[in-house]
Amino acid sequence: MQPLTSYSISRLQEMFARGTVGPVEVVRAYLDEIDSKEGAVRAFIETSPDQAIERAKRLERLDPKEYPLYGVPVAIKDNICTSHLHTTCASKILAGYTPPYDATAVSRLLDAGAVLMGKTNLDEFAMGSSTENSAFQITRNPWNTDCTPGGSSGGSAAAVAAGMVPVALGSDTGGSIRQPAAFCGVVGMKGSYGRVSRYGLVAFASSFDQIGPVTRDVMDCAIVMKVISGHDAMDSTTLPGNGNDMLGSIDKGIAGLKVAIPAGMSGWGMDEDVRHSMDDTVKFLETSGARVSQVELPDMDVSMACYYVLANAEASSNLARFDGVKYGYRAEAATLSGMYRASRGEGFGEEVKRRILLGTYVLSSGYYDAYYLKAQNVRKMIRARFQDVFDEIDIIAMPTTPTPAFGIGEKVDDPVAMYMSDIFTTGANIAGIPAISIPAGLSREGLPIGMQLIAGAGREALLLGAAGALEKNCRFRERCLPDPRRWGV
Repeated sequence: MQPLTSYSISRLQEMFARGTVGPVEVVRAYLDEIDSKEGAVRAFIETSPDQAIERAKRLERLDPKEYPLYGVPVAIKDNICTSHLHTTCASKILAGYTPPYDATAVSRLLDAGAVLMGKTNLDEFAMGSSTENSAFQITRNPWNTDCTPGGSSGGSAAAVAAGMVPVALGSDTGGSIRQPAAFCGVVGMKGSYGRVSRYGLVAFASSFDQIGPVTRDVMDCAIVMKVISGHDAMDSTTLPGNGNDMLGSIDKGIAGLKVAIPAGMSGWGMDEDVRHSMDDTVKFLETSGARVSQVELPDMDVSMACYYVLANAEASSNLARFDGVKYGYRAEAATLSGMYRASRGEGFGEEVKRRILLGTYVLSSGYYDAYYLKAQNVRKMIRARFQDVFDEIDIIAMPTTPTPAFGIGEKVDDPVAMYMSDIFTTGANIAGIPAISIPAGLSREGLPIGMQLIAGAGREALLLGAAGALEKNCRFRERCLPDPRRWGV
């Protein structure tokens, strides 16, 4: 028998239904994995072993056939609210804070029978691409612990890649699920804007943020998306309906689909191994019956500039609530204004302060028209261009990132170089369309390379079907696994 920690969600459900294994046994197996690997990977800010065992014991009195995630261990990025665990956003300003409610996505996981194992590390307030901006610890890539796992959902991606949980939730504002999924050799997806409720997600940039799953394979991703998707009265931006169609195209493959490859990507610092992986992907698409063509997308540099103006402006507004008054870190000062300045100055890290300042600048009266308003107009142009593209084709295929994972400390002092890690992912957030990253191969240094598929708004089922076909061709999990010797076990 394989280790319990190696099974997919659907396989676990079969075993639970037959009674060959129970939730307590599965949860204990994953807790053992966390105990053995967490010291080297540092994926979790907080774990909850006692709560997880108690939850598993309660589940054993229920019918597994009634719950699509019965007994499945999950981890939650620590900017998503949980009522029985801290939610810190990896920031000193929220250290020790416990929300009074669960995020809708968390409630839906629990209602489906999942077992919460803990909260994962992230770049502070989800601002970063390496999980080096956490106020508490640096998470390391399970494939090479000298490298970053990506960010900002690096803890979630690392936890799944290291086998510490089969499922984790992350948030994606400009690529923060897909980029770490690519770096860690796992699957990461964001849906259309509004597909998953943002209620209970601590806001970074509200018009970009989306919650999504990180899993080991596409089928598990589809199962989790089906659970967490759907309209929510607590979030007026959610789309109508539910996630019942997520599995509708999972076995249809890619034959007959019109797939476009963006022109001009080679000019954006693409690593040679990433380019080779992209070439292999194109060959597979062509031999599998897809109709492959090239397409002109909005300039990458324009998309990046638009994203960083608008996202930072929204961050400046959203983070104004953290002032030391009602909750969170409060500094001692003689005056109220002094308390505000000291609390925010001491509570926020450098990257968060940098983005707040940039956002405040572009919203200021002298620069609003020159930067913020212009960026909003560019966003409309980018959305219209993507709409035109998807009127003609079904899927866009491209690398998730221009390079494999980079070394810890390599880009931390160069914010622009760090921001460019998301150059292939921000467009989907600007346009509000679904995108998924799947592992497609390894670099010569043995680091994962991710391929990204993007679909038109509302076409998650089509996207998952295409991703499933590409996954079967790549056979990544059959061929490639992280070396456990790197974790000291």
